[in-house]
Amino acid sequence: MPEVPSPPAPTSPGRKVQARPDIYPEPPPGATAALILADGTAFWGRGIGAVGTIVGEVCFNTSITGYQEILTDPSYAGQIITFTFPHIGNVGTNPEDIETTTPAARGLVIRADITEPSSWRSVQHLDAWLKSHGLVGIAGADTRQLTRRLRDAGACNGALCHAPDGALDGALDAKALEAQAAAWPGLEGMDLAKEVSCRQTYEWAETRWAFGQGYGTPDRAKYHVVAVDYGAKRNILRSLASLGCRVTVVPATATAEDILRHEPDGVFLSNGPGDPAATGAYAVPAIKGVLEAGLPLFGICLGHQILALALGARTEKMHHGHRGANHPVKDLETGKVEITTQNHGFVVVEDSLPKGVTATHLSLFDGTLEGFKLEGRPVFAVQYHPEASPGPQDSHYLFERFVEMMASDA
Repeated sequence: MPEVPSPPAPTSPGRKVQARPDIYPEPPPGATAALILADGTAFWGRGIGAVGTIVGEVCFNTSITGYQEILTDPSYAGQIITFTFPHIGNVGTNPEDIETTTPAARGLVIRADITEPSSWRSVQHLDAWLKSHGLVGIAGADTRQLTRRLRDAGACNGALCHAPDGALDGALDAKALEAQAAAWPGLEGMDLAKEVSCRQTYEWAETRWAFGQGYGTPDRAKYHVVAVDYGAKRNILRSLASLGCRVTVVPATATAEDILRHEPDGVFLSNGPGDPAATGAYAVPAIKGVLEAGLPLFGICLGHQILALALGARTEKMHHGHRGANHPVKDLETGKVEITTQNHGFVVVEDSLPKGVTATHLSLFDGTLEGFKLEGRPVFAVQYHPEASPGPQDSHYLFERFVEMMASDA
């Protein structure tokens, strides 16, 4: 196959990347994939994964590990993930490092060709794994330029096409793909929790992975937690089970009555995708009912945002969001700085927190709100992912804090 021409050299660090619809008016020789943004900016490369065309919000993730966990995180529903780390595929894939059985992400963008796996845990090449899950991808794109475009100009819709015959079958039509990207409504106002949530209540019975042992089964549970599934990652549920919790998972649409009839010792609000205001149309009344019952309540990510809405705060779309495993967050109560894993494109507006709700954590990247608590009540939430899958384990203590609240409330 002819080589795809190298993308233009990155601009200097001080310059903003401008939209450039004329980078390549036509697919270059050998191109089998294209990512066309809604503003016409074109990125050409080699197709990986499944064949087809998908449309979504293009974002970037700065993690250097955990690409399989990232691709299976339900919070990425509706999104095309750009990996800033160049060596994607180096540990292959396996059936253990997944956060859900059916990935919700739309596709992925990488700089170099998929790296050959070199891990003893690998059972399948990443490209074969992508095909098996219907994930469309592109390799050879200038991810540095794309990331700077998203950082400077904000989140943008994009159409990603993998066509093995390249320009011959007409699929890599930049104008047509641009029109598809521009027509996609975007994540603002979109409720995606229903798409990734479980359909019926079930019991979770698996603990964290241990070297040489794999995932375990919990001992006799001390506390009963009802976890509301807005797109829950498996390692979150494992984190609760590993601390002696019996975990009952209920759908995102569960009412307060549905939750409370299980007689839980505490309620957990999971991560998830989409606009919290849209999901809040049915989730906020349920959370208000739980708050009235006085139970310990812990929310993360989308759960953090919806809990804030239930308490009277508001949320808004971020410029380009936080996604990666290197985000510093300051605990305002202890002064401790945690390096955290994050994946969110909406944020709770700190100035909108009502009286009695106190900020507890702030981002050291941009000063946005990363956590709050309800004064005098066992209710708290954080914006990031303390289960650390993938990422640092600095925030595991938050699950322990939740368990301590249930112990005190017993």
